[in-house]
Amino acid sequence: MSEDPVPAAETGEGTAPSYRAPQDESLLRQAIELVEAARPMPLSASSMINKEEVLALLTAAVQGLPEELRSARWLLKERDDFLARVQREGDELIARARARAEQMVQRTELVKAAEERARKTVADAEERAKNLRLETEDWCDQKLGGMEVVLDRTLRTVASGRARLQGASENREPVPDPAADLADDLVFDQDE
Repeated sequence: MSEDPVPAAETGEGTAPSYRAPQDESLLRQAIELVEAARPMPLSASSMINKEEVLALLTAAVQGLPEELRSARWLLKERDDFLARVQREGDELIARARARAEQMVQRTELVKAAEERARKTVADAEERAKNLRLETEDWCDQKLGGMEVVLDRTLRTVASGRARLQGASENREPVPDPAADLADDLVFDQDE
């Protein structure tokens, strides 16, 4: 079978250097093959597999996941830390405003001014925290959306490869699939 060239956008050229989907896909395929080739247990639908082999393959696949997943987890933690810090700052502002207001109880005009300033400060802090939270959520959503596209493409590639493998084992002759866009270069067919 002649190999069709994969467009640059699908090979990872011009993208982040940490993208290693073919290697991860190979590791996942090896894990699937291990499970499929497992010795069945008598009188049961269960099978026996070598735990160390499967764990080693899955660990290697997890370590090969795109850096964007780790970055997204880090960003979510950063967002939570930021929101907690802003909440603490807001609580501190409220506490200082209350303490200041208590000191000025004897002068009603000053009490009113302090309360108004405290409310304005709290409202400003809440508005700032809300805006920053929304901006952070939008950014996270964009990054996760990009990762969803990559993962969807990988899922389609895996499904196409599995379909080809199933078709090849039934017919002993590979059937060309014109709908497969990048699966031709990512799937290894041992019969060819």
